[in-house]
Amino acid sequence: MSRMIAQTTLKTLTRAVGVGLHSGERVELTLRPAAPGTGIVFRRVDLAEPVEIPARADAVSDTRLASTLSRDGVRVHTVEHLMSACAGLGLDNLYVDLTAEEVPILDGSAAAFVYLLQSAGLQRQNAPRRFLRVKRAVEVREGEGRQAKWARLEPYHGFRLSFEIAFDHPAVAATGQRVTFELGRDNYVREIARARTFGFTRDVEAMRAQGLALGGGLDNAIVLDDVKVLNADGLRYDDEFAKHKILDAIGDLYLAGHPLLAAYTAYRSGHALNNRLLRALLAQPDAWELVTFDDERAAPQGFARLAPAW
Repeated sequence: MSRMIAQTTLKTLTRAVGVGLHSGERVELTLRPAAPGTGIVFRRVDLAEPVEIPARADAVSDTRLASTLSRDGVRVHTVEHLMSACAGLGLDNLYVDLTAEEVPILDGSAAAFVYLLQSAGLQRQNAPRRFLRVKRAVEVREGEGRQAKWARLEPYHGFRLSFEIAFDHPAVAATGQRVTFELGRDNYVREIARARTFGFTRDVEAMRAQGLALGGGLDNAIVLDDVKVLNADGLRYDDEFAKHKILDAIGDLYLAGHPLLAAYTAYRSGHALNNRLLRALLAQPDAWELVTFDDERAAPQGFARLAPAW
């Protein structure tokens, strides 16, 4: 007997405490179940009147080194790693309560969020999961020549991401700089989730002068000097730098408000370009449609398995 691909939420709530990568502030995170159709909603519960900010592309207000959501002057920074974990596990509906304005960085990857979500358990809901299917190619570009960056989405029966990085740094150049990953066929938890954010010591002073990276360190990022990785344990993957860019892109693209059916290809993209790409797509109603699968056999391979029950 076939069944539809359903929306999912958590079975129970789960909590974590950490610091913000950029603010350095202590923050308590509570992840709570939400009704079908809610989407992922961030809530600033430290305010006299809690403010809810839906995780949507049009709520993105700042993309310097992270994706920031805003509503009525209230902000939530660095949402992309948690969003990536939700996309990777196929989680649709969730309240994210925060006691400060930045999601905790935890270990700098999505792995801790995956662990939290899996420990709470995922639950199917009695509503069809709605996918945003790309119907024609949309591309955004920036810069010329060696400075060029671009990202594109095109029609594809599934969700495949290909990312190429180009950092003029010996330790990065020695690793795989191009990664292709397909959600549903490949294993997000094993292959992508553990890739950490990375930064260069030469940039740290400038970032801190702007009030950024105040909570960053060797326990929540890959840190590089001019020639090498400074973390004693080295890299978690041979191509961890490029894989982290895929991790970020999965989170940034989940701000479409629905899982995508598309092929994403990017060269030197980042949070800003990913958001521009989503906005360009959503601004062209003939370039996409919302679809559901009443029969999981009609969905792309592996999509019915995205929300395993623990």
